[in-house]
Amino acid sequence: MIQERHRKTAGLYLFTDLAATLAAFLAAWLLRFEVEVIPVTKNVPDFGPYLRLVPIVLVLWPVVFYFHGLYQSRRGRSRVDEVLTIVLAVFLATVLLSVVIAWYRPPAAPGSTEYFTYSRAFLGLFALMDFALVATTRMVTRSVLRRVRSSGHNLQRILVVGAGLLGREITTKILAHREMGFEVVGFLDDDAGKQGAMICGVPVLGTTRQAEEVLEAQRIDQVFLTLPLEAHKKILQLLDLMARECVEIKLVPDILQYATIKAALEDVDGTPVINLSQMPLQGWNSMMKRGMDLAIALAALIVLLPILPLIALAIWIEDRGPVFYRQERMGLDGRSFMIVKLRSMRVNAEASSGPVWAIKDDPRRTRVGQFLRAWSLDELPQIWNVLTGDMSIIGPRPERPTFVREFKHKIPRYMLRHRVKSGITGWAQVHGWRGNTSIKKRIQYDLYYIQNWSLSLDFKILWMTLRYALRLNAY
Repeated sequence: MIQERHRKTAGLYLFTDLAATLAAFLAAWLLRFEVEVIPVTKNVPDFGPYLRLVPIVLVLWPVVFYFHGLYQSRRGRSRVDEVLTIVLAVFLATVLLSVVIAWYRPPAAPGSTEYFTYSRAFLGLFALMDFALVATTRMVTRSVLRRVRSSGHNLQRILVVGAGLLGREITTKILAHREMGFEVVGFLDDDAGKQGAMICGVPVLGTTRQAEEVLEAQRIDQVFLTLPLEAHKKILQLLDLMARECVEIKLVPDILQYATIKAALEDVDGTPVINLSQMPLQGWNSMMKRGMDLAIALAALIVLLPILPLIALAIWIEDRGPVFYRQERMGLDGRSFMIVKLRSMRVNAEASSGPVWAIKDDPRRTRVGQFLRAWSLDELPQIWNVLTGDMSIIGPRPERPTFVREFKHKIPRYMLRHRVKSGITGWAQVHGWRGNTSIKKRIQYDLYYIQNWSLSLDFKILWMTLRYALRLNAY
């Protein structure tokens, strides 16, 4: 049944992709030769030779999309991931179509010795229109499917084997995302005290010995095995039993207490190995984030160029002191770097106190500095730190080495925040955990960001940063 659902969903996406691609093909023709968004220097060609490309497109596009995983059933896939995959697939398909066109050159007219030449501008417009329409139709289709699933239709029925800590955690996460179309039917657990009980609002249906009859009676689609490591023999027995049933089996390893950041499955010459500290910001992800950092930092620098000299002049006029303030901070992999800020406090403000936290209405602030800190304008020069690669736009805020040496002995997993680049703003800051606030809370939010990083999360934090600053200073 579950494979049939996968096929139906893939078929729906295939239909919408083909419809969008055909629409993009026709739209590209109209824009190129009817609307002439790019002036036509020669005569408008016949539509016939272009029409002959349609069968090639209708075969080539689904094949390329398929090998890019766009027809795999991944209900938890992020929008940003899907859009980026569509960009790559459309680009590759267009390149392959260009290769086909280079070899396939029909006669310009019946009996003519000249060959027809396809417009490169048309291909470029086709690629742009195809990306826009395919991405739009997929987002609409995804939204419709999520609404259908949220209303209780087209659900995949889940059985969780093991009602311990791990089983409760995975169940809570599934229940928190009903739009993914999962319904937790119940638990199986061999603890006699849990039989018939309700855990996370889900009933315990029986013991593992009753697995076969529960699978049949409850029409289960997926089974999550969340048993502890010491139940290794029982896990093997259940895997053998369920391999004979038409269900998907997912093993949730009992290693959460040992995991540091993010677990990932690796391969050592055919032997599966679980990496307990896999970082999400590696390879392609790291390149995307760095590209976003550079684009935003350069754009911000251009916008702020007229403003920064005025702020610098105001700082200098107040007390004739230096405009910028440099301070040692700890960033990626525990390496130190000098953070750059606009000076908001009196010169040598820490001469008598030593390194201390800034507090609300800090008496050490200048009048200009009070304004700068209220709007976080003192952080603007950190754009330079982003351009040099010491920082990112989004990430955990960097701390001074003095505080790091203190916190790493007091707060568990504190140093994990240094596994990614520090940021100008972050998940903790947009939730109000900034400045002299709870370090433990900030660590919780920083680790959530590292574990759940995506481009969409970064853009969400950017938007929340702007909204937070405007709300905070609305009056």
